[in-house]
Amino acid sequence: MTPVVAMAENKTKKGPAPNTKMCDNCLVPEGAGGAKRLSACARCGVVLYCSRDCQREHWKASHKQTCIAKADRAPQQQDPLNALKDQSPRAAAAGEQCSICLDPLTDGSTYSLKCKHVFHAACVAQLRKFGVKQVCPLCRTELPAGPEKVNEEAFHRFRAICQLVMQGEVSWSALPPLLQLEMNGAFDGWKSAAENGSADAQYNLGLLYDEGLGVVQSFETAAWWYQMAADQGQAEAQYNLGALYEKGLGVALSDLESLRWYRKAAEQGQAEAQYKLAHMYAAGRGLDKNHAEGAHWLKMAAEQGHAAAQGDLGHIYTGGLGVEQNFELAVRWSKKAADQGLAEAQYHLAALYEKGLGVEKNIKESARWARKAADQGHVDAQFQMVAVFENGIGVKKSMVEAARWCKKAAEQGHVKAQFYLAALHIQGRGVPTSEVEVVRWCKKAAEQGKVEAQCSLGDFYLDGKGGLMPNDKEAARWYRKAADQGSPIAQCKLGRMYFEGLGVAQNDAESKRWVKKAADQGDSEAQHLIEALSWCKER
Repeated sequence: MTPVVAMAENKTKKGPAPNTKMCDNCLVPEGAGGAKRLSACARCGVVLYCSRDCQREHWKASHKQTCIAKADRAPQQQDPLNALKDQSPRAAAAGEQCSICLDPLTDGSTYSLKCKHVFHAACVAQLRKFGVKQVCPLCRTELPAGPEKVNEEAFHRFRAICQLVMQGEVSWSALPPLLQLEMNGAFDGWKSAAENGSADAQYNLGLLYDEGLGVVQSFETAAWWYQMAADQGQAEAQYNLGALYEKGLGVALSDLESLRWYRKAAEQGQAEAQYKLAHMYAAGRGLDKNHAEGAHWLKMAAEQGHAAAQGDLGHIYTGGLGVEQNFELAVRWSKKAADQGLAEAQYHLAALYEKGLGVEKNIKESARWARKAADQGHVDAQFQMVAVFENGIGVKKSMVEAARWCKKAAEQGHVKAQFYLAALHIQGRGVPTSEVEVVRWCKKAAEQGKVEAQCSLGDFYLDGKGGLMPNDKEAARWYRKAADQGSPIAQCKLGRMYFEGLGVAQNDAESKRWVKKAADQGDSEAQHLIEALSWCKER
């Protein structure tokens, strides 16, 4: 997520121009009616009156308590980032009213100006939007930069540092002294704005602590600031708070709290939250599983251009999960995600073209999309490229290229690619013949449970091939692994080893049991061996 800036609304307001002078008691503009020329209060010099009567009335009503002499008044011009930083806010007195709305001042909602006058934060925020002079309503001291302006200025400082980090010129963990000072300025600005109620600044502070950007990473502090912003309805903060609850970072792990905050953000249109909420419905995390509701939120996110949501929507329309099966829509959403570069969607689209589902069957187009996914490292797509180059589908036939893609997939752990690469090394197709490579790739596939590879590895240990020393025990161990998975070939070979006592203790009963398992599956060698082993009971 990236820091945000709350920009002021650009709306035209009716009423006097911002710099229009008016009597502070009767509000008659200068030059209107009998107010040809306004006079300032002799003590503070900022409050204006159209007559002595208005001055007396206003003095008795309120100005006597709020008038501050020029010498005692705080400076009016301030650096936007430091405007709020060094304030010593005055707490509202018990029963004190906001002089703007006349409602009681309550804890947590007040805003203390430099001149020590206290108002509701919301009232000051609204005052800034009106077309009147930006001054304290009581003493006419110029208002300091508001939280939104301070947040904006901090963002500009932060963005300049981000650009240097992204260009690789500096790193967050070791900012040069001057940049660290600049970062401190951005931090102080956001902290000031956050403490004065800016939800965006609160979110930005949470982000700094969440990712350790210019500060010591602290998920607890991040969660605290996210909570402050989320409670004010800041959608990005609601999403990030949900993510912390989902992972148990800085807060107690809780699917229910994660769900609650994801939903709040999702209902405000936050696409990533909509995507997360869809998956929580699909998995039944924090609520009852509901594929239809999950599909609804996926569509909401997908319509906003969320690539992963578009890709997932393509999958559920293919399978009819939570929606009516519709291959045309599957193609449409998969292509939207594929066009955004999502490898999984590109591979899925390749499969749809290959099978002619929702689109005219087109093997070349299938190969084209598979290649795009393969180039991004999609392991299944890389293995698919083996067949593409082996058969010359839309490309020139090349066993060297087929073997190259096979190795890429094999190195990523694709078990079929590992076993096929072993076969290519046996045949010398696209790669040199090499028993050592055969054994190496066969073993990798066997360790992942590939039955054929386990059986072949047993043969290599039995015969001592590929740089292996003959080892009956290892041969029997690998045959046993394949036999337990139901391989009739391995079952028959394991039966022979029990019969002959190779790598295992001689055991006629075990021998017959394994041979019979293979024979029952139709293995011809095992069926012939049954008769040969019938004399075992006479031993």
